[in-house]
Formats: sequence, C-alpha cells, structure tokens
Amino acid sequence: MNKQNIILIGMPGAGKSSVGVILAKVLGYEFIDTDLVIQHREKRLLREIIADEGNEGFLAIENEVNATLEADKSVIAPGGSVIYEAKAMEHYKETATIVYLKLNYEDLESRLGNLVDRGVVLKDGMTLRDLYNERLPYYEKYADITLDETGKEFGELVDELRAYFEGLEK
Repeated sequence: MNKQNIILIGMPGAGKSSVGVILAKVLGYEFIDTDLVIQHREKRLLREIIADEGNEGFLAIENEVNATLEADKSVIAPGGSVIYEAKAMEHYKETATIVYLKLNYEDLESRLGNLVDRGVVLKDGMTLRDLYNERLPYYEKYADITLDETGKEFGELVDELRAYFEGLEK
C-alpha cells in the first residue's frame, strides 16, 4: 500500500471536512469523512454514540473504523480525537500524508458552536482550552505537514495543499 491518501487532522472546527471536500475535487480524489462512516456503520449520530457508550466506547469504535479504513487516492477527514488512537494513527502514517490544519485558539473558539452537538469527546470538567492544550502535541507529533490557518480562507488552504501535492506527482 502506498501513500496516495491525504489525512487532514486538527481540532473540531479547523475545516477538515470543508477543506477536504474541495481538495478532493481539485485533485480528483475521493473524500471520506470518518465521522460519517462511523454514523453510517453504527446507525446513530456521534453524540448518541457518546451518550450510549461513553467516551471510551466511542473512542474504541472510532479507533476500529480508522485503523481498518481502506482507501486509495482519497482525502480523509477523521474526527479530531483520532490522534488518541495509536493503532489508527500508525495505519494512517503507513498509508497517507498527514496534514495538520493548525488553528489558533481564538479562531477555534469563534468557529465552534455546541461541542456536544458536534460529537466532541470531552472529559468531565474539561474546557475547550483544556482540550486544545491536550491535543496540540499529538497533532504536531503525527503531522507530516503543518498548515497554519491564521488569516487564511479555506480556498487559500486548498490552493497551498493542491500546489504541494501536485508538485509531488511531477
């Protein structure tokens, strides 16, 4: 298996799905949102899975889906919590170029709505700032490429990624 896939990692609200759909179109790739794969497989919304199974149960389902996902020439947008799952991230490291969409905390806070409705895994008593600080080292650890979103529109991010990946194909 080769690294013909692109994985977009980052916080909820970083634009993984928005950037991913457009990037897939311009590169002629498939687009896979693993949150939708999980919902389809489980026949429940993410927030329902978390409510029914708890955070650990949800993470186990997420890990299994991400660690076994088979794709080729795809842009894949996993949930922000995928970075906690070593098995899934090892699978992605072998099969994809991992792009970290880095969003500063202030922009993140202004983009996000209700975290529970989004199906975000939060431990009891954890704030968005706590979650951001906890996840940052993981995103940096796994990233092959870090794309700073500060002051950029989604279209600009897509253009930068397109130029990078089309340059690799030459």
